Amino acid sequence: MALINDTTLRDGEQAPYVAFNTDEKLRIATLLDACGADELEIGIAAMGVKEREDIKELLGLGVKARMMTWNRMKMEDLEASLSCGIKAVDLSIPISDLLIGVKFGGSKVKLLNELERVVSAASREGLFICIGGEDSSRGSHEFIRDVMELAHECGAHRFRYCDTIGVMRPTQTYTSIKALSDLNLLPIEMHTHNDFGLANANALSGIDAGAISMNTTVIGLGERAGNASFEQILMALKHLYGEPRAIDPIQLRELVHTVAHAANIDLARNAPIVGQEIFAHESGIHASGMMKDSHAYEPYEASEVGLESSYPIGKHSGSATIRYHLARIGISAENTILRDMLPKIREIVTSRKRVLDIGELKSLYLEFA
Repeated sequence: MALINDTTLRDGEQAPYVAFNTDEKLRIATLLDACGADELEIGIAAMGVKEREDIKELLGLGVKARMMTWNRMKMEDLEASLSCGIKAVDLSIPISDLLIGVKFGGSKVKLLNELERVVSAASREGLFICIGGEDSSRGSHEFIRDVMELAHECGAHRFRYCDTIGVMRPTQTYTSIKALSDLNLLPIEMHTHNDFGLANANALSGIDAGAISMNTTVIGLGERAGNASFEQILMALKHLYGEPRAIDPIQLRELVHTVAHAANIDLARNAPIVGQEIFAHESGIHASGMMKDSHAYEPYEASEVGLESSYPIGKHSGSATIRYHLARIGISAENTILRDMLPKIREIVTSRKRVLDIGELKSLYLEFA
């Protein structure tokens, strides 16, 4: 099974205008664990005393998921994480020439020397070590190989391939990750951003190519357009990849709404997996098909994510929908009346931009009867 390493509490909180308090962090971590996250990235110890206190409280939850911190490839960052009692770390370095220039003055030798020093120290402490390859997607295959070789020699356990500004295409991702996987140096984790709406696709393309892990955030929260979405990746792994993941719809919805509330973000009504209206069928053809077979126009059961199928009375509703709603209130509708009602329903809905409720439908039927 692919691993979900969720970074809502680190990269998710780095979204602009977002700040989680301690209680929110504890609740989010608990729910992520309950919903099937395999690993949690829980903060940046080098940020300061309060962040370290939060990290210690999170470690004290005793959840099943492995917890790790994010760190720059600096001894002071590693020491800050060690002071929290952490057992797993992501140690981040730039990979692209552009960011090596910004952060290491363009010196790859200096970067590799720092990697050797910090990773070796982390290894001596017995930590699980992931090397975070910032901006890997704009770096060279040859330099990533050099980084992976040295990191492996120094005791690292995984390499995080970061599409930091979300510029990869899924086919490119597959080719790059397949080539790196074939080196058999370090297992690969995908870290993808959604600047072009491809974070999920690139994360899964990496898994197809041999990566073993993906970073996610709940509701795709994160810098700029965000990251791969926890709930979307979770459901994709279950339904598209056949993984045996047990999903509790109540806990999943609580997780999503907890994060949305803490981040002060409104969920889109048509958001995949969690949108309130994703199982609403207005089109007459779709509604009629769904009434005959619930699998006609839904890829999984609505109940799996705590929702229900519904048939709003709107502009595109057909006679099957009208008959369905009238039958539920004890009216056996006549075909001629239904035929006459439909144009009026379309006129009303188009004019006011709002569907009919059941009381309005009953009144309209009696008017035409």
